[in-house]
Amino acid sequence: MSTTTTQTVKTTCPRDCYDSCGMLGVKDEKGALLSLVGDPDHHMANGKLCPKCSIAYNNSWIDTDLRLKTPLKRVGAKGEAKFTAVSWDEALSDIAAQLHGILKTHAPHSIYHTHYTGTCSALGGGFPSRFFNRLGATEVDPDSICNKAAHDALTYTFGDSCTGFDPATLKDAKCILVWGGNPSSAAPHVHDHWLADTNAKVIAIDPIAHDTAKSADLHLQLRPGSDAALAFGLLHIALEGGFVDQAFLQENTVGWNDVVEDVRAATPEQTARLTGLSITDINATAEAYTSGPALLWLGQGLQRQPMGGNAYRACSLLCVATANLAKPGAGILFLNGPGTRGVKSDYVGGSELARSEIQSTSQMDLADDLLEVGKVTSLFCWNNNIAASNPEQEKLCEGLKREDLFHVCVELFETDTTAYADYVLPAASFLEYDDLLFPYFHNTVSALATVQDAPGDALPNAEIFRRLAQAMGFQEAALFESDRDVIDHVLAECDAEITFDQLKEAGTTAVYDEPLVQFEDLKFATPSGKIEIASAAAEAAGCWKTPRPHADDQPGPGSIRILSPASKWTMNSSYANDAKIQRRLGPQSVLLNPSDAERIGVANGDRVALKNTTGRLEVVAELNPDVLPGVGIVWKGNWPKFEGSNGNVNRLNPGHKTDMGESSCV
Repeated sequence: MSTTTTQTVKTTCPRDCYDSCGMLGVKDEKGALLSLVGDPDHHMANGKLCPKCSIAYNNSWIDTDLRLKTPLKRVGAKGEAKFTAVSWDEALSDIAAQLHGILKTHAPHSIYHTHYTGTCSALGGGFPSRFFNRLGATEVDPDSICNKAAHDALTYTFGDSCTGFDPATLKDAKCILVWGGNPSSAAPHVHDHWLADTNAKVIAIDPIAHDTAKSADLHLQLRPGSDAALAFGLLHIALEGGFVDQAFLQENTVGWNDVVEDVRAATPEQTARLTGLSITDINATAEAYTSGPALLWLGQGLQRQPMGGNAYRACSLLCVATANLAKPGAGILFLNGPGTRGVKSDYVGGSELARSEIQSTSQMDLADDLLEVGKVTSLFCWNNNIAASNPEQEKLCEGLKREDLFHVCVELFETDTTAYADYVLPAASFLEYDDLLFPYFHNTVSALATVQDAPGDALPNAEIFRRLAQAMGFQEAALFESDRDVIDHVLAECDAEITFDQLKEAGTTAVYDEPLVQFEDLKFATPSGKIEIASAAAEAAGCWKTPRPHADDQPGPGSIRILSPASKWTMNSSYANDAKIQRRLGPQSVLLNPSDAERIGVANGDRVALKNTTGRLEVVAELNPDVLPGVGIVWKGNWPKFEGSNGNVNRLNPGHKTDMGESSCV
C-alpha cells in the first residue's frame, strides 16, 4: 500500500473581493498541484474557499486546455476569434513596430489602455501602468466602470475616499448599517463570519433582498434611487431626538447650516412616501444607529445610480451629524487603500514616467471614442473583458471591429474581447508568480506565492510589459525593475515591518496590534481642513454644493427598472467561462415580482425580451416575491460568447454617467 506525501504553499486570492482569502496550494511529492483550498490559519478563510472560487480555481484556472499558452496573431476577421500561434519575439517585435508607426503620425494619447480588477495585486494590477505612462497613452479610467462616483463624493466630503473604519473595531460597535452592499455575493466570508459573528445589530439597506439582507436584524428594502431621501429622513429623526452633535459639527465641519432645513423637512411621512418604507422601520433604523457606536458600510452598488455621488454624500452625513466618527466602533467605510497600512506612494504604477500630463477617459465613453474617426488608433486591454463588462455592448463591439484599430489583449483565456484582438498575449495567473496584496477591507498585507509554473509560454503581466518596453527601445530603469525589488520597496514603506520571505511563510499578517480609529486626529485633507458638508470643489465641478434628499422618479407605465447585481457564482465577469459555474448560473433570467408578471401576462419560465433604446436582451422570466414591484433583476457577469448572439445585461446598458466621476450608472 502506497501513501502520497503532500506539501502546501500559502498564497492569497487577489480577486475584486473584500475577503482576500488565504489559500493553500496542495501539491504532491513531485510538486504537481493537486488542489487549492482555504488556509485554516487565515482569519477570513478559516480553511474554506467560497464556492465560486473553489470551483473555478480547481477547474478552469488550472485547466491547461482552456488557458492561453502562446502569443496569438489574428488571421480572420475581427470578432471571429481566428488566430495563429507566433513566438514572443515575433509578437513583441510587430507590436512595437505598429506602435512606432502610429507615433509617427498620431499623438501618443491616441493609444488607449483599459484595465481593471482582473487581479488586485501590486505587480499584476499596477506594474503595467509604468509602460503606458512612459508611452503617453490615454488611460480608460478603471474606476469609472465601478466606483469613481464614491471616490469623488467622499473626497469632496472628507478629502479621502480610501481610509475607512477598521473592521477590527467591530467589537466596539453596537450597530452596523450595510447600505447598498451585498456581502453574501461579493464578500461571502465577510457575510459568513464578520457579520454573522457580531453582537452588533445588523441593518441592511438595499432594494435587493439578497442573503445578507435576509439574515440581517432588519432589512429596509427601499425603492431604487431613494437612498439620499432615506439618509435625510434618518437625519431628521436624529435631529428631532437630540442625537445630532452640534458641538462636533461646529468644531469639525463646514456647511451644516446649508442642509439643516432639508433635514427638518424630511419627516418620516415624507421619507416613507419617497422610499416606499414603513415609518416603523425608518424609526427603528434611526434609533439603532443613533444609540451607537455605529459603523456605516457603504457598498459599491449604492453609487451606481443617476445621483450616486449625491447618495454617498447624503449617507455620509449620518456619521458626521451624529459624531459616529473618530472613536472605536464608529466610522464609515467605502474601502481601505494601501495607505491605511503606511504605503505612501504611487511607486508601483510609475506616474513619474509620464513625459506630459496623463490623459484619461471614462469607460462610459469608450464605445463612442472607438467609433469617432481618428480618435483611437490602438487599444490595449489587460485585466478586464470589456466586451462583457462595458456598457453599450453592441456599439462597443462595432468599434472593436475596426480594421484600422490596432488591438492587443493580455489574457489568461480566450474571452469575448480577445475575439477582436490583433494580438493576444498569454498571461500567467496569480498562482504562477510572486506578488503582494493589500486587501481593501481588513488592514492586513498578504503574499501571493508561486504555486505552479505557468502553462506553455505564458508570462506574468509585469514581465510582458518589461519585454514590450525593451522592444520599444525604452531606457528608463523603472520599466525593467525586478518583481522582488518592487515587492521589497513596497514592503519597506508598509508599517508591517516584515520581509517578503517572512510574509510568504505567514501568508497574511495584521499590520497593527490594535484597531485603527478612523480620522482619530480629526484632520481632513479638504481645502478647509474640515469635513465639508458644503463643498465648493463639488460645486466647481458642476455638482450640487451640498447633498440633497433626492429620490429618482419611478418607472413609467409599461416599464420596469433593471438592476444588475453581483451573482453568487461570478466575480464581475470572472469565472463565467467555467463549465461547472455555467451550470450553476443556468440560463440568463430576469427576476420579476409576481404582480408585474401578472400585469404583463408572463408566466414563470417564459422566454421574454427586455428592450430599451440601447438594445434588446432575451431572458427567462423567474417570478420571485422578494423582488420589488416595478423592478427586474438580471445578474451581471455572463460572457456573451456563451449566449449566442444574445449578449448579456450590458446590451441594455446605455452608458449613462453618474452625477460624479463620469462613472457607471446601471
